[in-house]
Amino acid sequence: MSELRLASEKRLRIFTGRAFPELAESVAQELGIPITPTSSYDFANGEIFVRFEESVRGSDAFVIQSHANPVNKHIMEQLIMVDALKRASAKRITVVAPFYGYARQDKKHRGREPITARLMADLFKTAGADRLMVVDLHTSQIQGFFNGPVDHLFALPLLANYVGSKVDRSRLTIVSPDSGRVRVAERWSDLLGGTPIAFIHKTRDPRIPNESVTGRVVGDVEGQTCVVIDDMIDTAGTITKAVDALFNAGAKDVIVAATHAVLSGPAIERLKNSRVSEVVVTDTLPIPEDYLFDRLTVLSIAPLLARVIREVFEDGSVTSLFDGMS
Repeated sequence: MSELRLASEKRLRIFTGRAFPELAESVAQELGIPITPTSSYDFANGEIFVRFEESVRGSDAFVIQSHANPVNKHIMEQLIMVDALKRASAKRITVVAPFYGYARQDKKHRGREPITARLMADLFKTAGADRLMVVDLHTSQIQGFFNGPVDHLFALPLLANYVGSKVDRSRLTIVSPDSGRVRVAERWSDLLGGTPIAFIHKTRDPRIPNESVTGRVVGDVEGQTCVVIDDMIDTAGTITKAVDALFNAGAKDVIVAATHAVLSGPAIERLKNSRVSEVVVTDTLPIPEDYLFDRLTVLSIAPLLARVIREVFEDGSVTSLFDGMS
C-alpha cells in the first residue's frame, strides 16, 4: 500500500530551455529542487532537438523559457519541450514565460495585420500546455487568448518596494509614459501611500515600429522626483524622451522602473547618455555583462516565480499573492 501511495504522489519538475538557464537555476534553488537534465542542440540547418535525460511520466512539469533574442528560436525550443513532455506522459505541463514574446501584437491596428499574441497562445495549447505563467503582459487581454488557466504575475510590488525605499515619498510622483498606463501608475501610487501621478501625452505611428513622438507632461512635476514606469524598455526611445520632457517640466530627479529589459539596438547608449539617475529592471530577460552600467539596477524575479510555482503545484491560491491586483 505504501508503494502505491508513493507512486500516486505528484512530482514537481523544473525544465529550462537555453534562452536564460541562470534564471531557471535561481528558481530551482528557491524551490530546493534540481533542474531536470535535458539535452538540447541545433542541427546544421537550424532545427532544434530536445530530449529529457530522466523519466517525466506523471510529473507536474514547469518549462521555464524567457522569449529572449533570438525570440523565434527560443519560442520554438519551448514548444518542442512541451511536445516532448506531452508525449512522455507528463501529468500537467505549465509554460513559464517570464517575458511573453509577441505580446505587443495583441490587436489589429489596421487591416490585414495578424494578432500574433493570440497565435502564440494557440501554439502552446496545441503543443500540449495545460497552463501559462507570465509576468507583466503588455496588455491584460492576452490572458483570454489561451484556452486554459493563465497566471499573470506582477513585478510591481518588487519594483515599487525597491523604489519606495530609496526616495522621499513626500516629493515623489509616479509617471506613466503614455495615457494607456495610467491605471498601472495608480497601482504604484496606492502601494506607495497615495503619491501623485502624471502622464506623458504622446503619439505613435503604427507603421513605424519603436518610435513615438513625446508631447507635453500632464500633471505637476515641478521639484518632484519622478518615477517613469513601463512594462518594458526596448530601444529606450520612449523612456528617454519622457525623461527629457519631465526635466523640461521642472522635475528635480527622474528614475525609470520597468519589468522587462529588452534593451534592443541603441537602448544602452540612450540610457547611459540620458539624465536619468537610476534604471530599475527585473531579470525576466538575460542582460549581457557588457550591457551593465552603474545606474542600472537588476532585481531578481526568481523568488516570485518560485512562490507561484509552489502554489500551483500544491493547488493553492495564486491570486492571494497579489492582493487582488489585476
